Amino acid sequence: MTTDAPLDPQILLTGFPGFLGSQLVERLLDRGSGPVACLVQPKYRDLAERRASELVEADDRARIRLYEGDITDPGLGLDGLDDLSSVTELYHLAAVYDLAVSREVGEAVNVRGTEHVLDVAEELDVDRFQYVSTCYVSGRHEGVFTEDHLQEGQTFNNHYEETKYRAELLVQRRMAEGLPATIYRPAIVVGDSETGATQKYDGPYYLLRLLLAQSSALSVLATVPGAAETELNVVPRDFVVDAIAHLSRRDDTVGEVYQLCDPSPLSVPRFVDAVAEAAGHRTLSVPLPKPTVKRLLRLLRARGVPAEPATLDYFDHPTRYACPNTRRALAGTEVTCPPFESYVDHLVAFVREHPTIRDDAMV
Repeated sequence: MTTDAPLDPQILLTGFPGFLGSQLVERLLDRGSGPVACLVQPKYRDLAERRASELVEADDRARIRLYEGDITDPGLGLDGLDDLSSVTELYHLAAVYDLAVSREVGEAVNVRGTEHVLDVAEELDVDRFQYVSTCYVSGRHEGVFTEDHLQEGQTFNNHYEETKYRAELLVQRRMAEGLPATIYRPAIVVGDSETGATQKYDGPYYLLRLLLAQSSALSVLATVPGAAETELNVVPRDFVVDAIAHLSRRDDTVGEVYQLCDPSPLSVPRFVDAVAEAAGHRTLSVPLPKPTVKRLLRLLRARGVPAEPATLDYFDHPTRYACPNTRRALAGTEVTCPPFESYVDHLVAFVREHPTIRDDAMV
């Protein structure tokens, strides 16, 4: 059965068929928005076609329009914007989600790419600009970091954080000039809280896969100084997408920043314990200097063991995240961040059932 959706797209979204973008398109269609125009890199066209076919039936296919382009090009690499003149809302999710990204790639995609998307938003004169940033624009800020913080003189763990910080600065400057925008800052995003489904194994998944590569009778992990005082702020994909879908449809969220983080995150030791318990592994934590652990992780990675030295910086991360704006805005709704212990079993089960998923970023 076909829908009565208008022929011209009302929404333009970057970041399809990515991890968050794919599910957000589904939420937007479920709430009656559409058609949705998705900017897709040519090399991901086939994957985007498959994702689109999973989201809509064949006779409803016009609700998702795929446009080949690239945010690293001015004008998004499109042959003009005439086909998108009906767009009133732009969701910008495309970015390099890779802690080990080079400065050059991070600059091209996260910074200049965002500037190009902002330029298109202004050329289309959109009514709403929805931007997905990250809590880790905080860098290594000492203490609590809220939605009101941004330029705090912070240092950064990696080029990913720094380029996302610089990208958000661009968005906030356009907001100050009158762009009707909303900014969302997810914490560390993992799989779905009900199914465990994810698109790639990065971030905390390195810890889980390192455990699963060892004997359940005794798995050895390293711990670094400061880990006991560090919070690991993890959120499931469905919470992030549900929050964006809900907040983006409200007029009172224009001009606001929302941190989509866990208001009650686990400390690193408690997080490790929760993952180990869900995996059924007995663990031994060995205290080692951080440089030593990074060298070990590099050796493991060279030997084909899932490991990423850049993740270690989040095990002594000095920042704690608070989300007063988000909590006020979502009060009284059904959109809440579930506690990590309530869905970690699903994450573990998914990894065991899908061992071949990789950690490659979509670039």
